[in-house]
Amino acid sequence: MEFLDKVGHDKACLLMHTDARDPHGQDLPHLIEHIGADKGQVFLSTTKIPPEELAVLYNTADFTINISDAEGFGLATLESLSCGTPIIVNMTGGLQEQVTDGKRWFGYGIKPCSKTVIGSLQVPYIYEDRISQDDFNNVLEKALNISDKAYKKMSIQGRDHVDKNYNFENYKERWIEIMDDLIERHGSWETRKIYNRWHFMEVA
Repeated sequence: MEFLDKVGHDKACLLMHTDARDPHGQDLPHLIEHIGADKGQVFLSTTKIPPEELAVLYNTADFTINISDAEGFGLATLESLSCGTPIIVNMTGGLQEQVTDGKRWFGYGIKPCSKTVIGSLQVPYIYEDRISQDDFNNVLEKALNISDKAYKKMSIQGRDHVDKNYNFENYKERWIEIMDDLIERHGSWETRKIYNRWHFMEVA
């Protein structure tokens, strides 16, 4: 809302394709009404659609945003790039290697202003990286005012980045390489190393 207050509430909107009341999330309709974003600033897309039709949503948007504080990879942003829609992301987890190849940028990456490491018995550790509201607003303003030429270049290069680095051919070859290397170094079922077999026997 701070961003819209600055640039105008008719200049941008947020489309969220998600459950309105996810049991593991927030009550989105209540939050939207509570912050006064119920006049077209935020739209909810809650109807389940098949994967092959998701491209319609990605191509409807100018940018796909993922600024979660703890993101392992980020499938939606990868799908977005494959559809030619640039992304705006927090520079954490796998999002970092999606938004840039180290030289080119396929959207905007926001550096966290706060970094912590947390863990649990189920997840030994995970990074929680949070961005600032000011940094987010500044990036949104840049995205809103990007030239058509720069946007098209970002779109094409982002799609090429996905085709080059995340295609199934590379995935298949790398998977075979990993399995072959593992067997060569540690053996197969009958010749496994670093593994002790235990037999449980009943003692009379």
